[in-house]
Amino acid sequence: MKIKKPKTNGALASFNAQAFLDTAGVARKVMDYRRGESIYSQGEAAETVMYIQKGGVKLSVVNGSGKEAVVAMFGPSDFFGEGCMAGQTVRMGTTSAVTPTTLLVIQKNELLRVLHAQHELSDHFIAYMLAHNIRVEEDLIDQLFNSSEKRLARTLLLLARYGKQDQPVRILPKVSQETLASMVGTTRSRVNFFMNKFRKLGFIEYNGKIKVNKSLLTVVLHE
Repeated sequence: MKIKKPKTNGALASFNAQAFLDTAGVARKVMDYRRGESIYSQGEAAETVMYIQKGGVKLSVVNGSGKEAVVAMFGPSDFFGEGCMAGQTVRMGTTSAVTPTTLLVIQKNELLRVLHAQHELSDHFIAYMLAHNIRVEEDLIDQLFNSSEKRLARTLLLLARYGKQDQPVRILPKVSQETLASMVGTTRSRVNFFMNKFRKLGFIEYNGKIKVNKSLLTVVLHE
């Protein structure tokens, strides 16, 4: 199922949130995490918002029977943990670094203060949250209507950040087939089958690390 994406306002697309956070007097901590290290856990108090300077972050949830599902991946220039801004008092999922990661950690009340005072950052943050909501809707449609092959292709393209204003990152951070299977909603054996198929067709290069070629878009766009 082909989904049309809304056009992004040019001013917001060119807004450098990192530079703004560095110069706007925002009180924050810089935190470094090793690959696999936990950032916060499901059920903990939700009091901070994170901004990724570099690296990658995995968000997962665990149900009552202990089954884990990966529901999102974040990369440089992404915010996460913003649920506390909308009244969440505890974390709804667990986050961990998928590669060496550096974060800006901002207290909720501090970010609220700056958003009220600095309209440019407020506009950027609202645009980011709207885009995030659109992504959630697209993920739901993807799960309901698309095959596991298309869902895997879309997941790989999203991890490679195709469609972002900056240049896509063709080589993905280290991500296991188990993680991909959890994100796609299928089995590891199916992921392995499709990954080999994509490699044979030249859509990806897969030798320990995954390099995504733009031609993988044909899988997603094919009706």
